[in-house]
Amino acid sequence: MMDKFFKWTHSLNPAPKTGIGKAVHYALSQRKYLERYLLDGRLEISNNRAERSIKPFVIDRKNFLFVNTSRGAKASAIMFSISSNLCRKFPHARR
Repeated sequence: MMDKFFKWTHSLNPAPKTGIGKAVHYALSQRKYLERYLLDGRLEISNNRAERSIKPFVIDRKNFLFVNTSRGAKASAIMFSISSNLCRKFPHARR
């Protein structure tokens, strides 16, 4: 079925700047990843879970960059430590 899909996309030959042209180009450029996903049942089609798991650290790191006193830096480091420990203990909790 996938071979038929990609054969069909090759036959379309749309103008590159059109919506369908961009979609065909994207599909063709992602073929190897789609094949890998379909052949390996352990892979997830979305990286949302990974993105959610690192979000607290990225946000805290951003906030830490705006601390301009040693006292503020220490407070941010404490909050970052508490936040990371809570995320490990309660991975499904939302911030």
